[in-house]
Amino acid sequence: MSRAAAAPGARVLVVEDEPRLVQLLRAILEAAGYRVQVVSTGERALEHVALDMPDLILLDLQLPGQLDGFAVAERLRGFSMTPIIMVTAYGREEERLRGFAAGADDYITKPFSARELLARVQAVLRRTQVQADSPARVELGKLSINLATQQVSMGDEPLRLTPTEFRLLTTLARHPNQVLTHTELLTDVWGAEYRDEIDYLRTYIRYLRRKIEPDPANPRYLLTQPGVGYRLATED
Repeated sequence: MSRAAAAPGARVLVVEDEPRLVQLLRAILEAAGYRVQVVSTGERALEHVALDMPDLILLDLQLPGQLDGFAVAERLRGFSMTPIIMVTAYGREEERLRGFAAGADDYITKPFSARELLARVQAVLRRTQVQADSPARVELGKLSINLATQQVSMGDEPLRLTPTEFRLLTTLARHPNQVLTHTELLTDVWGAEYRDEIDYLRTYIRYLRRKIEPDPANPRYLLTQPGVGYRLATED
């Protein structure tokens, strides 16, 4: 779990090779009170995160060297749950979905305003927090969720989830057998500004089913209420 709060003071790693954009990002983030570190390649990003875990990563997709942003995100998810915001010059849906599949938590498209950047940074940091009044563990049949360590298992088998997958599963698990609407899930997991982004939700439901369902095409746990939302069903 990230150590960060949504408030300024969190450490942000910027992975970007364009000097002007680095200067802009640093100026915006530092003016808001964030501590900024910069690397210019995917290889350096992996080394940095392994040695000094940041609270948030701003990751450009187009990087010099052997690793682009997609590859970096995939490798980071092998050892880090640090939230990732991908930065790109393109806003195509297939690119966004590929980024989410690689482990990104959010996306921002160039050009962007300082206001949008800070709103997305704050939203991602805010929703990665564990609330002080949250229970330490949620148990639903064979599904076990440790909120403090972000460890999830199905029976004896550990499951590796991205931060967003974890938040979505946790939100559903806190309301077992209850249908949560699309708007409720989007607001709780992504924030109020994402309440209309149903494609985000559908994408992550699909990812979760691949990980927790014996047969994702015929889900047993993560069930759809057509036109309304989803529910996490406990075993009989």
